[in-house]
This record gives sequence, structure tokens and C-alpha cells, in this order.
Amino acid sequence: MQKLQLITDYILFDTIFELDIQDQKLMNLAIESRKQAYAPYSNFSVGAAILLNNGKIVIGSNQENAAYPSGMCAERVAIYSAGSKYPRVSILKLAISASSSLKEIIQPVAPCGACRQAISEYEVNQNIPIEIFFMGESGKIIKVNSLKDLLPLSFDKSFL
Repeated sequence: MQKLQLITDYILFDTIFELDIQDQKLMNLAIESRKQAYAPYSNFSVGAAILLNNGKIVIGSNQENAAYPSGMCAERVAIYSAGSKYPRVSILKLAISASSSLKEIIQPVAPCGACRQAISEYEVNQNIPIEIFFMGESGKIIKVNSLKDLLPLSFDKSFL
């Protein structure tokens, strides 16, 4: 038996103004997209903005449904939209912002497990890491250099 350890590196920014200009723009688009969320059941709104290697930016917001599993997270709305509008164009960066109408969210909110799996699929297929930035409605921002920093033991097509 061996005891092994997984270590994740990330960068913590105190405010959006510590990001470079391009990343500030991407995060601001995620914040604006969050305001378009349809979240009448959870009252938890999420916005996402994706930068593609062709310079295009694709946004998404969570879209809920009374039949809960039928809703879609902002990250997947954005990533699937990017995949359908710009097939075979690599994703470079993903910015995420979340808020609640029930309480203030100031800590960074990471992608859920389903979104991590969807992001992993794109990162594995394009063989280029996707930088991910995530925050609440304000405050600190976490940046990881790859989805592998959030999901180090991922499931992908190599197992099939």
C-alpha cells in the first residue's frame, strides 16, 4: 500500500482589478451574463464567459427548470454554445461569477462536478489547458491553470 498526495496550485486575487485587462474584461462579461440567469427555484445565479483562441467570447448563464435535472449550469451553457458555434476552436479561458438573491456570496464559487466533467471533455479533446477564473458576486478570485487542478483524477475517453 502507498499513501499518495494530490496537490493543487492556484492563484488568489483579492479583487478583479488585480487581473490583467483581458481577464478583467472576461470576468466582467461573466458578471453581466450572471444577471441574465433564470434561477427562480434556487435563487442562485451564475454567469460564465469563455475566451476562444480565435478571439471570440461566448457567454452563458444558468437556466433552471421546475423539473430540476432539466436545467443547465452557466458553464455548460457557455461551453456547449462555444462548441456548436465554433467547432474545433480551442477554449483558452473560462470566467465564472455566482450570486444569490438570498445572501451575499463573496467567496469564490468553483464549477460543480457536472461542469468540471464537461470542461474536462473539452480540455482533453483540444489537448490545451483551459485557464479557469471563478468568484462570487464580488471579492476574491481564484485562478487555476487547467481543469486538472480542480479535477485531478478525471474520467475521460481513454478509459472507454
